[in-house]
Amino acid sequence: MIRTLVLLLGMSALAPAQWFNFTSKGIPRTKDGKVDMNAPAPRKADGNADLSGIWLADTPKYLQDLTTGLQPGDVVMQAWAEKVTAERKAGLHAGEESDANCLPQGVPKINATPVPFKIIQDPELVVILYEAFGQYRQIFLDGRKLPEDPNPTWLGYSVGKWDGDTLVVDSTGFNGKAWLDQAGHPATEALHVTERFHRRDFGHLDMQVTIDDPKVYSKPWTNTEPMHLLADTEILEFVCNENEKDVRHLTKKPQ
Repeated sequence: MIRTLVLLLGMSALAPAQWFNFTSKGIPRTKDGKVDMNAPAPRKADGNADLSGIWLADTPKYLQDLTTGLQPGDVVMQAWAEKVTAERKAGLHAGEESDANCLPQGVPKINATPVPFKIIQDPELVVILYEAFGQYRQIFLDGRKLPEDPNPTWLGYSVGKWDGDTLVVDSTGFNGKAWLDQAGHPATEALHVTERFHRRDFGHLDMQVTIDDPKVYSKPWTNTEPMHLLADTEILEFVCNENEKDVRHLTKKPQ
């Protein structure tokens, strides 16, 4: 998905200028008017950390490979999954990647795209609006349990709870069609994703992601993706399937 990545990177470079002549209210600023990214993280009226804002991944490397920075042995795949991942890395199945076909990227892949997403936070519900593909997620904090027999979906079903200043989100009910990253690490309908959202200061958010899929991996594995805040802007409409001409050129033929 090299061409898709270049497109996304190009769009992300424009992110701070997406909404012209607009200044966000309630933003701590330095004397020169710039956002004070190192100011203390804000809190909501209920005392919980405030995750609200528009966020962007610091780097596309976790989109390219979610295992980046992990040690050998941290991610142990079954033989079939190793074979599939190797083929995908070689580009043999690039045309099958969901977002190459303007289908949802799935969780956690959609968080790592170099395209902003917006968090809207209420005491019993957190909504994430993704500019990429115009997707959204609802994370319920009202005490409900994950469905036992869900209709499988691309982004799954999510419930959350607070662990101090960290929002812990559990998601299941995936359809198993999305890759975890562009490297092609697979997932199945057994996938359970745990995300830990921690706003360490005003301008920086750490998202720790744990992958637990016993049909693919012999044990759960975890990585952490850093995000940064985008101020004085807004997310835009993103319609992937307009004038799509890419996917026919992506898949390599076996030698």
